[in-house]
Amino acid sequence: MSPKQQRGEVTADLLLDAALRVYAAEGERGVTVGAVTKASGVSLGSLYHHFGSIDGLIAALAQRWLGRLLDELATSLREARTARGGIDAVVRSYLAFVQEHRDAALLLHSATADRYGMSRGKELRDTQEARLSAFAQWLEPHIRSGDVAPLPLPLIESLVLGPVVGVARRWLSGTGDVDLETAAHILPDRIWRSLSP
Repeated sequence: MSPKQQRGEVTADLLLDAALRVYAAEGERGVTVGAVTKASGVSLGSLYHHFGSIDGLIAALAQRWLGRLLDELATSLREARTARGGIDAVVRSYLAFVQEHRDAALLLHSATADRYGMSRGKELRDTQEARLSAFAQWLEPHIRSGDVAPLPLPLIESLVLGPVVGVARRWLSGTGDVDLETAAHILPDRIWRSLSP
């Protein structure tokens, strides 16, 4: 990588990190070009050069953290020895990510991310396909062996991640009525029941 490319990467990282800080402190409405350039110390021109717009910056930020989350889930699956163990690992890994990276999790579970995901769902899915296929590859032998019900993959993903995302959103909302450790203990068994043949 050339020095110019390295500087460009550092600049992009500064903007992404600042955008997350601003988002965490001020919410979606607070993420403005002025707020991000001030927090990052990066020029307005650099923001537009790297991301095209504030929306492009937010989209890149969401993609960055979604990629990290999916990588952690894939790692947890590789370490699982059984189908049941894999479900347990995914649930625990997801909830640990939410707790450890609360600011990023707020963005990933926000209306902003939902709007982006709905409007660019296919594009988003295509860019994450390699990571999502790790889940499919892990599932295949468990479905063939009869350990997991032979359901369509999107339905299995929904059965596994739907309850976890719901708990994460509730915890992130600050209601105080959900404990992530308790959820990590209870959810795997309940989810497993929905997947067992």
